[in-house]
Amino acid sequence: MKRLFTILPALMLFSCYTIERDCTDFKTGEFEFKYTVDGKENTGRFTRTDLYNIDYYEGKVDSSSVRWINDCEFILKKLNPTNQSEKEAIHMKILSTSENAYTFEYKLAIKKANRPLAVEQGTATKIN
Repeated sequence: MKRLFTILPALMLFSCYTIERDCTDFKTGEFEFKYTVDGKENTGRFTRTDLYNIDYYEGKVDSSSVRWINDCEFILKKLNPTNQSEKEAIHMKILSTSENAYTFEYKLAIKKANRPLAVEQGTATKIN
């Protein structure tokens, strides 16, 4: 019984913790993120406006339309897809924010019936 009274206050303290999520600061701007290809870490950069997301990576520029679902979630759809997989929309969700960065997850906006849904995570840093 004494243990219960010792553990109970600790549980109440940890249950009050909420993750900071102020997504409005990250709707537009210039951002950087790190990604790995074939074991090599690279840095990508993108600029997001109210309507577009412009990616700069590996010497290429790629543009997508942005449709906000709410302050922390949006759908990206490539403007000029070059193959079938690029035609699929991506659902982006901001999970947590800090002063100049946010953690996000992304997945296909529409799950394919014959494949498991892959959910990836990353962190983007606002540089401007």
